Amino acid sequence: MERFKARLVAKGYNQRPDVDYQQTFSPIVKPTTIKTVLSLAIMHSWDLRQLVVNNAFLNSELAETVFIVQPPWFKDLSKPDHVCRLKKAIHGLKQAPRAWYTALKTVILQLGFHNCKADSSLFVYSKGSNLCYLLIYVDDLVITGNNTLLMAQII
Repeated sequence: MERFKARLVAKGYNQRPDVDYQQTFSPIVKPTTIKTVLSLAIMHSWDLRQLVVNNAFLNSELAETVFIVQPPWFKDLSKPDHVCRLKKAIHGLKQAPRAWYTALKTVILQLGFHNCKADSSLFVYSKGSNLCYLLIYVDDLVITGNNTLLMAQII
C-alpha cells in the first residue's frame, strides 16, 4: 500500500433545523436546463467539457459557528469533553453544499458570468460574440460554448 486516505465526516444526521443550521441548499441543475444546453451544444457543434471538483465541500468557509466532538485519533485525553470548532465545511454537514455553492458562485460571477434566474445552477457568459454556459451539479461542472479558447481560460 502506497498511502492511506482518511476523511473526517460530520454526523450531519444529528443536526437539528433552526438549532444547528438555518438553511440548506444543494446545487442541482434542472433536467430541462441540461437538455436545453446540451441541445445547443450539439446543434452548434460546440466543445463540451465535464469537470469534477475534488474535495469540493472542503474548500468553503462556514458562515455559521459549528462545533464537532473530537475525532477519535485527535482526542486530547486531558480535556476529553472539549469540542473542535470548524472554520471550513466538511463532508456530512448540512451547511456544506450551501457553503460550497456560495464560494463557487462568487468565483464564477467574478469571471463575468451571470446567474440564470430560472435555474440557480446555470451560469451564462455573454461578451461580444463569445457565449459560454456553465452547469453545476453538486461538485460536477459542465461547460460548453462557442469559443474553445475562452472555455480553456475559464477551466
